[in-house]
Amino acid sequence: MSGELVTFFKALADANRLKIVGLLAEKSYSVEELAALLKLKPSTVSHHLAKLSEAGLVQAHAESYYTVYQLNKKALEEKARTMFSPTELSNAAAEVDIDAYDKKIIRDYSRPDGSLKTLPSQRKKLEAILRHVVKAFEPGRRYSEKRVNEILAQFHEDTATLRRELVGAGLMAREGGGGEYWRTDK
Repeated sequence: MSGELVTFFKALADANRLKIVGLLAEKSYSVEELAALLKLKPSTVSHHLAKLSEAGLVQAHAESYYTVYQLNKKALEEKARTMFSPTELSNAAAEVDIDAYDKKIIRDYSRPDGSLKTLPSQRKKLEAILRHVVKAFEPGRRYSEKRVNEILAQFHEDTATLRRELVGAGLMAREGGGGEYWRTDK
C-alpha cells in the first residue's frame, strides 16, 4: 500500500495536475480543452493525465472524435477512505527501522568493548541506553543486588545510578530493602 500512497501523492504533487483534478470535478474535458484552459501544450496535459490515470484518479472514454477525461469520483472517495485509515498510514512506515534511534545512541555512547563512555544526561538518550542495558537480564529470572551490580559493571562503573534508573524507567522491578531484582519486559 505504501507504493500506492506514493503514487497517489506524486500524482497530486503538481499544481497543474491539481488544476486538472479541480476542472474534472466539475465536468469532463478533452485534452485539447484542458490545454486551452490551462495554457499548456496538449502533450503536457496528456502527460499529467497519464499520471492521474496511473493513480486511478481519472478515467477516459470516447465521445465522437475525442477522448474525454473525467474525475473518477468513486475511486477518489475509496482512496480517501482506505488510504487515510490509521492502519494504512502506519503501514506506510513499516519499512522504517524503529530501533534506529536507539542503535545510534548506543553507538555514540559505547566503547568497542560494549561499555559506556558516559551516561547520557538527556532523558531520551538515557532511556535508549537503559533499553539496551536491560537486555543483559533474562526475562522471568530474579537477580540479587550483587549480581545486578556485576552485570551493570560491564556497562558502567556507576551501577547504583544504572540500577536506580532501570527501576525508575519501569524496565526492572525490585523487592524493597536490597531484595531481588527482575526484568519487567515493558
